[in-house]
Amino acid sequence: MPGYYTVKQGDHISSIAKAYGFTDWETIWNDGNNAQLKQLRKNPNVLYPDDQVYIPEKEPRIEPRPTEKRHKFLKHKQPLKLRLVLEDLYEKPIANADCELTLDGTTYHVTTDGDGRIEQPIKPDVKTGTIIIHDPQTPFQSDVLPIKIGYLDPVEEVSGQIGRLDNLGYFPGDGTDQDQFKSAVEEFQCDNGLTVDGDCGAGTQAKLKEIHGC
Repeated sequence: MPGYYTVKQGDHISSIAKAYGFTDWETIWNDGNNAQLKQLRKNPNVLYPDDQVYIPEKEPRIEPRPTEKRHKFLKHKQPLKLRLVLEDLYEKPIANADCELTLDGTTYHVTTDGDGRIEQPIKPDVKTGTIIIHDPQTPFQSDVLPIKIGYLDPVEEVSGQIGRLDNLGYFPGDGTDQDQFKSAVEEFQCDNGLTVDGDCGAGTQAKLKEIHGC
């Protein structure tokens, strides 16, 4: 039945669509009842706990074809991808590094590109994984590094700012120490030519989103 779903930590539109039996997440995201949410969040993969997502009625699609013949139907859609960028302690990309990426019990042997980037198609319901970097460019070589998928909050939220700063190596803490958070914001602002005031306002949020990639 159609109705509203309350977003939980780790949800994104693709995972919600999979849970409700939709093969195309755009059917949900583009529903008129989600127009306000779509305008607020912009990115369907970055939602916030307690957001309300409207789940429409599933409508069967009818394709008339002559009987007594076999017919092939193809559905074209872009696969959901996990994108990672690996950098060393000096913010230089860990380029051309061999890695083991494990998602939902399946291990992929992947190699970063010249910018330290990895792109891996994933299933909509994958929530966690790990990556092991086999490269002397990083002090974390051979360490098992955890990955959480769908857990990044919107940049307008303090938790989203903390998550991005932490991913970029600025050590903002967990939000309980305001001085530590402010210091991380100031360092980010200084590195990116912004006014250094420790306030993660709209301008700093926009730059943080740009540098982080989402």
